[in-house]
Amino acid sequence: MRKREMSNRFEVRPTAIAGLHVLERRPIADQRGFLERMFCADDLAAILGQRKIVQINHSFNAKAGTLRGMHFQHPPHAECKIVSCLRGEIFDVAVDIRRGSPTFLQWHGEVLSPTNWKSLFIPEGFAHGFLSLTEESEILYLTTQAYCPSAEGGLNAMDPRVGIRWPAEIVEVSDRDGRQAFLAADFEGVRI
Repeated sequence: MRKREMSNRFEVRPTAIAGLHVLERRPIADQRGFLERMFCADDLAAILGQRKIVQINHSFNAKAGTLRGMHFQHPPHAECKIVSCLRGEIFDVAVDIRRGSPTFLQWHGEVLSPTNWKSLFIPEGFAHGFLSLTEESEILYLTTQAYCPSAEGGLNAMDPRVGIRWPAEIVEVSDRDGRQAFLAADFEGVRI
């Protein structure tokens, strides 16, 4: 078992894929409710390194079964993300697309919700997406690079070469995501 790191308000749990971590937030609660820290550069310095959060995005999904992804940005605009679910429940997935990685094309999925206090820390070199498991889900994600349309890349969420096992039926997907091609046989990943 890999060692878990502890910080003031977060437990940092490594996954089987190097660099990809589950953050377990530790709220402070009393009779009024709770206070939870969604991000702290000091508490997360061990995994964040010199990266700085430069953009915060908020996503709303009306329907359960809404799929978004699998998205990434090519270097030099590759981004690290911290993904949290503020309302509802999602199945959040990261796919290792780092060229030469021993876990190339392996994926990790994690159920995120406001009641399980989890976030996913996704480093550069991963494609990211999620499936909304409930009606009216809201997702907040912090990124270390601003969105750059010319650096955008993506994988088809149903690509058999990756083999993501989505836990619920996909009923809604954008045209752009749905038209994403399957990986070519010679796809070797992205350099980070």
